[in-house]
Amino acid sequence: MICRETQRLLDAYVDNELDVRGVLEVEEHLTKCPSCAAEEKGLRELQMSVRTNLTRYAMPKAVETRLLGSLRGVEPALPAASGDPAVVPIETARRSRSQVWRWALAPAAAAAAVLVIAAPRIWTPSAEVGVADAVVAAHVRSLLADHLTDVASSDQHTVKPWFQGKLDYSVSVNDWVAEGFPLVGGRLEYVDGSRAAALVYKRAQHTINLFIWPSQRGGDEQPRRVVEHGYNAVGWAKDGMRYWAVSDVNEAELQKFVDLARAGP
Repeated sequence: MICRETQRLLDAYVDNELDVRGVLEVEEHLTKCPSCAAEEKGLRELQMSVRTNLTRYAMPKAVETRLLGSLRGVEPALPAASGDPAVVPIETARRSRSQVWRWALAPAAAAAAVLVIAAPRIWTPSAEVGVADAVVAAHVRSLLADHLTDVASSDQHTVKPWFQGKLDYSVSVNDWVAEGFPLVGGRLEYVDGSRAAALVYKRAQHTINLFIWPSQRGGDEQPRRVVEHGYNAVGWAKDGMRYWAVSDVNEAELQKFVDLARAGP
């Protein structure tokens, strides 16, 4: 893959929009080309800066009330007969709703156009979809590239210390061999703009990757399951950390593992 082709794909790569093959091809080129690697690093720094510093505004209450009232067809209404509620003809209500949606969406569309024109690299798809794609891609890479572990050990007291100094947070490491999920090691990953720990487990002949990194949103989140390219993935948040478990085991088996991981030691 030449530099021109890689640079064309870098935006999609950083936003986790490429398929597994595309990710592998871009990453192979980045390991050999310092120039493209530097541009990729700059894009990730820009992405992180935007996520950290972008100001978010809540909708003013008066605007929300006006919008909801218009959508309900409150205005315009025909004069009511004695004691009867106001009646809105169907066509009038439809026109009212249509006008309201144009009024409500036009500023948003204009703002989106300005954002895309002024800073095309800032736009990203749904955060959760992007993270799910990223962890599944990382799981597949670990299998295809024969890079399952940086530290290979079934001893949690060996794997946990290995991460010290490589991450700026502590990772809880457990071995669930008695439950049928033996620990086989760990490695470093880069997910959602953060360095992440990947703990590797086995279930019979299947591999389970458990990705762990600090949550940017804070707070606990209930597990959510997605299926990507034939792989099951379950993500949740607990005690300020994000977790994603990915494997080709069936849904029931992965759920057993997730229950163990959420319960802790």
